[in-house]
Amino acid sequence: MSNTDWDSKTVIGRGVRPSGGAPSSSGPTAYERAKQVGAITENDRKVTAGTNKGHVGTDHQRIAKLDRDNEVAPPPKVAPTVGKTIGQKRQEKGLTQKDLATKINEKPQVVQEYESGKAVPNPQILAKLERALGVKLRGKDIGSPLGGPKKK
Repeated sequence: MSNTDWDSKTVIGRGVRPSGGAPSSSGPTAYERAKQVGAITENDRKVTAGTNKGHVGTDHQRIAKLDRDNEVAPPPKVAPTVGKTIGQKRQEKGLTQKDLATKINEKPQVVQEYESGKAVPNPQILAKLERALGVKLRGKDIGSPLGGPKKK
């Protein structure tokens, strides 16, 4: 065995590079190398890195806004003729809005919204109002008396 074999050291661990040279002081990071090659641009770097909030609020808010913007028209409201008919028939029967609401098991505000034409029509509520007032509120002949069961 030669003397040089005993004198050389094998170091295992940090700082050892396969090239055999001493480790250079801080070289370019992976990010800097990718930027030099053109693999990424400045905008690709995450602004909210290290947090779990980057995608949660902003993406969902943007999507919700797009959904609102893409709505063609707001939901339809009750026709004015329906509201007037409800009000007239209710008064003919001597009922207040509260009385009618109690009769159909709804809040007085619901009856008020239907009479003023601000409510979005709900077939179940309209059916209750039809039965309570005895008039048609849906279809062609709004305001006509409500017929009984169909006969064969």
